[in-house]
Amino acid sequence: MSGDAAPDIFDKVRIPPDLDEHLRDTNPWWVGKPGRVLPSFRRWAFGSLLRKLDTGVAPAVVLRGARQVGKTTIQEQAIRHLLDERGVDPRQILRVQFDEIPSLRGLREPILTIVRWFENRILGCSLNESAHAKKPAFVFLDEVQNLADWAPQIKTLVDNHTLHMVVTGSSALRIEAGRDSLAGRVTTIELGTLLLREIAGLRFDARLEPLVADNGLRELIEPDFWREVSEHGTRQRDTRDRSFAEFSARGGYPLTHAKPDVPWPEVADQINETVIRRVIQHDLRMGERGRKRDPELLEEVFRLACRYAGQAPGQAVFVSEVKQVLRANVGWNRIRNYLRFLDGALLLHLIRPLELRLKRSKGNFKLCLIDPGLRASWLEEIVPLDPAALDQAAHLADLAGHLAESVVGAFLADIPHLDLAHFPERAAEPEVDFVLTVGEKRIPLEVKYRKHIDPHRHTLGIRSFLDKAHYNAPFGVLVTMDDDVRVDDPRIIPVSLRSLLLLR
Repeated sequence: MSGDAAPDIFDKVRIPPDLDEHLRDTNPWWVGKPGRVLPSFRRWAFGSLLRKLDTGVAPAVVLRGARQVGKTTIQEQAIRHLLDERGVDPRQILRVQFDEIPSLRGLREPILTIVRWFENRILGCSLNESAHAKKPAFVFLDEVQNLADWAPQIKTLVDNHTLHMVVTGSSALRIEAGRDSLAGRVTTIELGTLLLREIAGLRFDARLEPLVADNGLRELIEPDFWREVSEHGTRQRDTRDRSFAEFSARGGYPLTHAKPDVPWPEVADQINETVIRRVIQHDLRMGERGRKRDPELLEEVFRLACRYAGQAPGQAVFVSEVKQVLRANVGWNRIRNYLRFLDGALLLHLIRPLELRLKRSKGNFKLCLIDPGLRASWLEEIVPLDPAALDQAAHLADLAGHLAESVVGAFLADIPHLDLAHFPERAAEPEVDFVLTVGEKRIPLEVKYRKHIDPHRHTLGIRSFLDKAHYNAPFGVLVTMDDDVRVDDPRIIPVSLRSLLLLR
């Protein structure tokens, strides 16, 4: 080629050879090859993701959830849908999985650099040129929170280019921090472990419709809605109970139900390795710079969170037990920071005490694991919630009561935009397990997971809360083990745990 020939535009952006090879291997559709074999079952968030991409309310969709709940699978299913069912040109789709990518050292702005490489090497034109040709590109970024400066780079992309973008992450704190700087540019989908209706679909090919829409909260302040929750559950009793029995035995992680014939000990080892130890060994290391990191302390704090799931232990409990096990002088502030880290890593929900009249209420966080399978795998102890199984393990009844409270708290905490708190015991008022706030209304909810319910004694907390006019609580909900509980007070609506879990 002569010296005055035009420069090759594809030489404008260079990346390390191993990164180039990795991107080509993980985007096989560019050369007409298939990706990995995907599960045929699609989680509820699959449809939500496609709807948000279609409506374009925000330039980017954030799919946030704990490790191993199916975020990557949903991404890959969405890509396969775009290719096979919508006929999108394979060269319009880029996917980057940042927790498996080769070293990014030397790349000052890795997201922007990779996208520029994609424009030059794969798309063959700029993102905006592709969009003007009515062929907007799709960019999928998986586990993006591993990059310290991911949010400014995404802001630059969506502010200056027309494209469809999906971002996933398993760190609430780091994704939330980035989302704050992307206000108006992202819309978020929160993904937990399997819903009960998803277990029904995955295990029994049964289709159950949710009672609450993705963004619907107003119906929660209507007593007739909660009566419908109970009636809906009993109408689906057979499928509901079979699904709940599987949830009781194996929790709600997709990997536990995708292969139901694999014995629980093997599944438990997989959960420990790919979820819990991944957080302890990897996410802790990737945490805030300058902060001392102690994986042994984090492991012990998580063990105690499992032991006290569904409860609100005080700092003295944590400090004394940590000191005893680790034989070290560990203060409450460090323990509290590690609890918040577990909450940020989406393994745990810390349910705060109810704040009233702009005053911070005294009390401890209530600990609610995102899934009972975490406790069963980490402590190597299965506490059944299924009534029939619990009958055979009556000595675990008290633990089952606490675990049921943890399940309820985690389930409610995953309802988008719902304000959830608990009401600690006070001098003249009994505790209430949870308080739901919707607008100016509050709904007290008590969990009494036992065979025999005393309609008076077991509703003291709810009735006391309802009697205080300034709490603005029109009715309360009593979550029970069985469907046939009756309470004389018309303000209190009994709902079995099995029916409650079909609300979404």
